[in-house]
Amino acid sequence: MLKEMRIGWNPSSLHKRHHVFVKVAVSFLLLGLACRLFFSDSIKFSSSSPVVETDTVTESPSLSTSSSLPVQVPSSGDLLANDSRPFPNAECDLFTGDWVPDPSALAYTNASCHAIEDHQNCMRNGRPDSGYLYWRWNPRDCELPRFDPEKFLDFMRNKSWAFIGDSISRNHVQSLLCILSQVEQAVEVYHDEEYRSKRWHFPSHNFTLSVVWTPFLLKADIFEDINGVSSSEIQLHLDKLDETWTKQYRNFDYAVIGGGKWFLKTAIYHENNTVAGCHYCPGKNLTELGFDYAYRKALKSVLNFTLNYGRKAFIFLRTTTPDHFENGEWFSGGTCNRTAPFKEGEVDMKDVDAVMRDIELEEFEKAASIRAENGVILKLLDTTRLSLLRPDGHPGPYRQFETFAKDKNAKVQNDCLHWCLPGPIDSWNDLLMEIINRGTH
Repeated sequence: MLKEMRIGWNPSSLHKRHHVFVKVAVSFLLLGLACRLFFSDSIKFSSSSPVVETDTVTESPSLSTSSSLPVQVPSSGDLLANDSRPFPNAECDLFTGDWVPDPSALAYTNASCHAIEDHQNCMRNGRPDSGYLYWRWNPRDCELPRFDPEKFLDFMRNKSWAFIGDSISRNHVQSLLCILSQVEQAVEVYHDEEYRSKRWHFPSHNFTLSVVWTPFLLKADIFEDINGVSSSEIQLHLDKLDETWTKQYRNFDYAVIGGGKWFLKTAIYHENNTVAGCHYCPGKNLTELGFDYAYRKALKSVLNFTLNYGRKAFIFLRTTTPDHFENGEWFSGGTCNRTAPFKEGEVDMKDVDAVMRDIELEEFEKAASIRAENGVILKLLDTTRLSLLRPDGHPGPYRQFETFAKDKNAKVQNDCLHWCLPGPIDSWNDLLMEIINRGTH
C-alpha cells in the first residue's frame, strides 16, 4: 500500500509536499520533547514525594467460646500479600509476625500420617471444627518459605537429629515425621518402655531422628503416672544433668532442646548430694527457692554442656510453650474452646511464662557470646509469642477417641498445652528450616 501511494504522487507539487513534511517532522520532534519533559517531571515528583502504602488487613474469624461450630476455611483473598515487601530476602525477626489465613492444602492429615499419637489426633477424636488448620505463621518483614521435606532430607543425609525435652518435644517430632512422610516413611527402630523416647531411621537418606524424653533435662526421680497424678514429690538434682540424653549427645548433629512447664511442679531440690530447698512444698520445713531458681540452673548447665562437650553440633534452644487454659487449670476443669487465633494485643503472657522466657533469653545470650570459640552453632527457636496467639490449636476435650459419642455433656480433662496434629506446631518446622538455611550460608 505504501509503495502504491508513492507511485501516485504528482511531481508538480514536490515543493509543497516537502514543506508539509518538514512541518510534520518538527511537530513530532516537539511532541516527543514535551513527552520526555512530562515523564521526567513525573518521575522526579514521585521519588521526592512521600509514598502512601496501603496494607491488606486480614480479619480473623470471630473468637468463639464454643468448639461445636465449625469454622470455615479462610479464602485465598484474605491472605496477606507478601510480594509487596521491599526486601523479601532480607533477614528479619522470624518470631515477630502474625498468623494469616492459609487455605492451601494441608501437608498431611491423620489418614496420611501414622505417627500421630492418640492425644494429639484431634481429627480422629472427633473435633468438629477445622478452621484451626488453615493458618500460617507470617513474619512481618520477610518471607518465611514453606518447609520443603525433600530438600530437608537431602540436606540431612547421613546425619542425626534429636528433640530433647518434655512432651512438647515429642509433639514437635511427630509433626516433623508427618511432613517428612510425604517423601519417605520413617522406620521406628527404638522406643523405651513407656514409648516416651523413640528413634526413627530414614533408610534412603541414612537419616536418624530421635526424641529423648527428659522433662527437666536434669537428673530427676519422678513419681507420676501418664495422667499427671503424682504419688510423691519430685526429687530434682540441680547440679546433675540427665544421662538419658547426655550419653547419647555425641551421636547428634542437630538438637532442639526445650523444657519449662515441669519446673512448675512440686519438687524437692538437691545440690551437692543434700537437700537445698524446694518449690511449692508447704509443710516440709524447706527453703522455698522457686521454680525460676531451678530453671536457670538447668539451662545454664545444659548450655555449658553443649558448648564444651567438644562436638560441633547445631543446637536450637526452644523457648517455653504457653498454655491456654481458661476458667481453671488442667486439674481443675480448665478449658480451651476458642476456634480462631488471637491478634496481637488481645492476650497477655502469663507471669510464669514471662519469667521462664526471660531466663531463656538471658542464658541464651550468655552462651551465645562464647559459642563461636568452640565451633558450636547455637540458635534460638523462640516459639513463645507465636504460640501464645494460637488458643485454637489444642486438643481441648478431644484427647480421646470420640469423646462425646456417648454423652454430649460429658466432663473430661482438657489438654490446652499440646497441639493438634495437623496444627500450629507444623509452622515450627518452617522456622527450623529457615534458621538452618541462614546458619549454613
